[in-house]
Amino acid sequence: MKSRSLSLRRTLLLGILLPVFGFVLINTVVLYRQALAAADTAYDRTLLATAKSLGEQLEVVSGGAGARVTSSLAYSALEAFEADNRSRIFYRVSGFAGEMVSGFEDLPPALQRLPDQKIYAALVHFYDDQYRGVPVRMAVLLQPVAGVAGQGMTTIQVAETLELRQTLARQILIDTLWRQAALVIVIAGVVVFVVQSATRPVRALSHSLSARSENDLSPLPTGSAPRELLPLVEATNQHMQRLSQLLEHQKRFVRDTSHQLRTPLAVLKTQVQSARRGDVEPQLALEEIGHTVERATELANQMLALAKVEQLRQETDAPVVDWADVVRAVGLDLSPLIAEHALDFSLDVVSARVRAHEWALRELSRNLLHNAIKNTPEGSRLAVTLVRDAHAAALTISDSGPGISAALRERLFQPFATDPQRTGAPGSGSGLGLAICHGVTLSLGGSIDLINRETHGQVLGLDATVRLPLAST
Repeated sequence: MKSRSLSLRRTLLLGILLPVFGFVLINTVVLYRQALAAADTAYDRTLLATAKSLGEQLEVVSGGAGARVTSSLAYSALEAFEADNRSRIFYRVSGFAGEMVSGFEDLPPALQRLPDQKIYAALVHFYDDQYRGVPVRMAVLLQPVAGVAGQGMTTIQVAETLELRQTLARQILIDTLWRQAALVIVIAGVVVFVVQSATRPVRALSHSLSARSENDLSPLPTGSAPRELLPLVEATNQHMQRLSQLLEHQKRFVRDTSHQLRTPLAVLKTQVQSARRGDVEPQLALEEIGHTVERATELANQMLALAKVEQLRQETDAPVVDWADVVRAVGLDLSPLIAEHALDFSLDVVSARVRAHEWALRELSRNLLHNAIKNTPEGSRLAVTLVRDAHAAALTISDSGPGISAALRERLFQPFATDPQRTGAPGSGSGLGLAICHGVTLSLGGSIDLINRETHGQVLGLDATVRLPLAST
């Protein structure tokens, strides 16, 4: 199943509310413990007061074995210290030698440790314990008692059950929790409102894009977009601009191509009809048809090569190729055409390793050399040189043709851009060769220049130079 990503609103809600809930949970535990501690502090004072009241009722009397402690306090007197009927108080008074004086005999003996003297002046110690299976809060008071018969230190224990303390702590916790719950609800509402308001431009942008037609690549408005969305909107506009340029290029290419193909096909149809009627000799008709088919085939091949150049721009894993080997192979392939024109041809190349696909270098070199052959008069000189320096390699093809006019130079590398001075002349080409060379050169990170070779204002030929960076490895 395809996983669905969380919405921005849900992400923010989870990102904000989950930590808040975690904080509330931890705070609840801490608060409950603090409430219990506060309740213990409040009710421990009652236990201390009870223990002191018990101490005030002690007397020292003489006995057979010496002085001993007695108490005349009744348990009913402790009811005044019971703050609520939900809790009960138990006590035990031990004499000088630890003997039972009064109270509950089964009350656990006091812990053997020094009393706490942090906030009370009396020698009193508080701790939690169990009595008859019920948790209690225990106060142990060391009370000095003196009389005519003698003096000594008695131990007074007062224990209280925890129902009232726990009830008070829970009440404090509940009173705080509903406020925290209200705060969480307010936070959630604010987050939903803020996210809804913050994402309104995103939804508006999405609606605007969805409502557009397929061919609408106009830029998105940036005036009302938030600052955080501007990089996205600008990147989208740049992408749409590139798509618009690409579509416009394709439309122009298809339009020009259909126009260029229509001409040789119409000529071919006319030549076939003429041959069928017997208007021309069969041999001559076949030669004319063959020439037309050759031009149409050349045009189709160039169109495919130009389309492949667009694919080349998307590839980044080109191998390292020796450009000199490619140039020699292209020269060998076109040697029959060179011989047909009886050209004074020279080839001078050095090894130059560049990063490129072999077919791209071959297409580049072939188109430049083929154009030079077509535009060089018979018997004239045509030179091909390949040199290199520390950073780049340069291929120069020098023909002896009429050069490039100023009118053609302005649209030199556009598809089907032909020189008006050569229109209808042999070797005028289909107008795609230089566009292919330009596209290949740019895709390989190089440059191409076509410069007329002149002497005293007279054009002696054209130098086509392509520079490509050498491969680093």
